[in-house]
Amino acid sequence: MQSLKNWQYSLLLLLTLSVAFVACNNDDEPAPVLSITNVSPTTAPLNGTLTITGTEFGATPESNTVTFGGNAVATVLTASPTQLVVRVPATAQNGAVTVKTGTQTATSTQQYQIGAREVVPVSGSITANTTWSADKIYVLRGYVLVDNNAVLTIQPGTIIKGAARSEDPSGGQRAASLIIRPGAKIEARGTAQAPIVFTSNQPAGQRARGDWGGLIIHGKAPHNREAARNLEGDLPGPMGTFNEPTDNSGTLQYVRIEFPGIAITANNEINGLTLYGVGSGTTINYIQVSYGGDDAYEWFGGSVNAKYLVAYRTFDDDWDTDWGFTGKVQYAVSLRDPNVADVSGSNGFESDNFNNGFVQTPAANAGLPQTAPVFANVSNFAFSGAPSTANAPGGSGPYQSAMHLRRNTAISIFNSLFVGYPEGLRLDSETSVTYASTLDNATAERMQLRGIVLANTGVTSSSTAIPLRGFGSVTNAQAQAFFNTAAFSNQVVASADIATLLLNTQSFNLTGTPNFLPQAGSPLLTGGVRTGKLASDTFFDNVTFRGAFGTTDWTLGWCNWDPINTPYN
Repeated sequence: MQSLKNWQYSLLLLLTLSVAFVACNNDDEPAPVLSITNVSPTTAPLNGTLTITGTEFGATPESNTVTFGGNAVATVLTASPTQLVVRVPATAQNGAVTVKTGTQTATSTQQYQIGAREVVPVSGSITANTTWSADKIYVLRGYVLVDNNAVLTIQPGTIIKGAARSEDPSGGQRAASLIIRPGAKIEARGTAQAPIVFTSNQPAGQRARGDWGGLIIHGKAPHNREAARNLEGDLPGPMGTFNEPTDNSGTLQYVRIEFPGIAITANNEINGLTLYGVGSGTTINYIQVSYGGDDAYEWFGGSVNAKYLVAYRTFDDDWDTDWGFTGKVQYAVSLRDPNVADVSGSNGFESDNFNNGFVQTPAANAGLPQTAPVFANVSNFAFSGAPSTANAPGGSGPYQSAMHLRRNTAISIFNSLFVGYPEGLRLDSETSVTYASTLDNATAERMQLRGIVLANTGVTSSSTAIPLRGFGSVTNAQAQAFFNTAAFSNQVVASADIATLLLNTQSFNLTGTPNFLPQAGSPLLTGGVRTGKLASDTFFDNVTFRGAFGTTDWTLGWCNWDPINTPYN
């Protein structure tokens, strides 16, 4: 009996010890703790890179949120549990660095300080593959040519400045310009968080139109000019003869071009973004040209396509197409300053098949392309009040037309909105021609204008500044009959009825951030057509709204509406 009791006692003791052992082994281990042990370097320029070391970071870039000096969110380039490499955001301020992963947050004991970027002057030719990085500022002096099949790669967030003509090292007083030659490429892939910026070399507060030349890309797609034809603006090299419609000159994505455009002589200018014979293999999306001293965009031949273009406070024309351009564009917006216009008469669209005085090419163009691009979902905002044909006080000339279509162009424009121009459409044919005229292109439907809204166009006191105007050999009645064809679904909205469009009250905002989204219930959110050249073209998104915007503002985050005062150092 005593043995049984001893056995029971021993068993009880063994069970007690086992439970105690299990309990000890089941104690919760401390949860891994997110921490920052080092930030290197602690002084780095905006858009530069730095390394954060610590523990328990997310293993992928998207699983970490890194902020600098408050709410400026960095781009995480690479990630491991113990190290993050990040790009300093352009809006960073001095202060601590914070990392958030999951539900944990860690803040550095070290303080980040904004450092000055190295300034790199650039002139002459680039003939080998070259990369420009965001931790430096590049200053163009004179004409900078990318040639010899070289590729210029520009990292997101990089700033490129154009120097004054007086700083041309050749002594030729040439406006600083970046010129991509045939066969060469530019790979400028910015992001919405870190756009690539081409801007003036002048200090903040002192920048103006024409501070530098612009960005010029010369590709190998067809055009309709003679091979020896010089480029406008006294740029190097003739047009040449090429027949590569799918030629690839690289990528422009999330790029801003500020204060470009300069007149060399009358009708001989450099624009903001100038495209000579650029092929459809080239990618162009999310571009803003601001304070252009001539045209914002000009296409000379070529077949390149584009989406999401912004023209802001342009001096002359916003969208200028010439020399057999056949590309496609969807989503483009222009906001004008009504106090600034060019002596030639500033337009939204100006479209030509050839220049005045050139050898004139007929509709068939003898095997060469005719200017026949297709644009869709464009919005242009000029005068918010009564349009005027008087010389603009801040320029040297007047406003003219939302669309000036002339010299045998066969451009097509769909589902677009134009507000506040002295003339809506000027359909212009020469008085004596031996080739098909602009009017012929319209009546034969080589030119198609459909789903267009002209609002607040015309000048009450003028007999010539009217919404629909013929010019040259085209009568007003012919222009009106063409535009008002019922099947084309075009519309003219009188000034007294503009409120019915329910435009955003901030569409004409020149002192802050504009908002182009139509108000809820706006008739512009419906009524888009999908006919004619638009019917089966898969490049164009199938949207129902008219103008550049439905319910999404695609300008947010990457556009700058106050580049005059932006510190770019």
